[in-house]
Amino acid sequence: MSTKARILEVAAALVAQSPDGDVSTRAVCEAAGVGAPALYRHFGDKEGLLSAVVDHGFDQYLATKRERGPGTDPVRDLRDGWDTHTDFALRNPNLYRLMNSPAMRTPPAAALESHRILTEDLRRAAEQGKLRLAPELAAQMIMSANVGVCLMLVSRPATFDDITLSRRVRDAVHTAVFVPEVMTDPAPAPGTAAPGTAAPGSSGTATAGTGEAPVPATATRLGALLRQTPSPAFTPGESALLGEWLDRLSNTAPEQP
Repeated sequence: MSTKARILEVAAALVAQSPDGDVSTRAVCEAAGVGAPALYRHFGDKEGLLSAVVDHGFDQYLATKRERGPGTDPVRDLRDGWDTHTDFALRNPNLYRLMNSPAMRTPPAAALESHRILTEDLRRAAEQGKLRLAPELAAQMIMSANVGVCLMLVSRPATFDDITLSRRVRDAVHTAVFVPEVMTDPAPAPGTAAPGTAAPGSSGTATAGTGEAPVPATATRLGALLRQTPSPAFTPGESALLGEWLDRLSNTAPEQP
């Protein structure tokens, strides 16, 4: 094992065992059997070391997402993604608090990759007409809610002790970002259509019986499709402007009665 790997492994173990999730560089050096210059040569400073610890731990969580093959149902992926995120936080409370600590001035690469994967799943959902918001805004809503729930669960478990809390918040947020059909249709059996999937010949954005205008969902889907396959009818500048207009339609909050 290299010196860098040994330092990283020891630091991760000390973070997991620490009562408050914090470790000193001196303790890491002593446990790893190296001098301070070696730690600073490989990681720069304590923040760099802790950022590497977060990336190392979260990398295991992201492995399942990276290995997921194309063609899977994005709605199911998004539901499962929320649940695996929460499970990871509960199994690694110190690491999770560290990952979302204000002291981490530079977002860890793993956190940025997690957000990118979430946004890509939402773009796939938008291409299928299942989103009522632009994917980027929907990703911000889902990530902030998921992280907020997880931080409460690991930081204040005596207060936030309802085991159904994460699922309830997940469903509430998903109701806000998905079209109604996605939330009302049952989960798909293997080989069947996914929740909210349009029937042959339909637009996939019908809202009959819901009283909801289809414009935001339609704009979201059109924007996602145009970004996936730009139309030769528009110049790059025109495509960018059209995308901005469609995002504005997608993200306009509904008027209150």
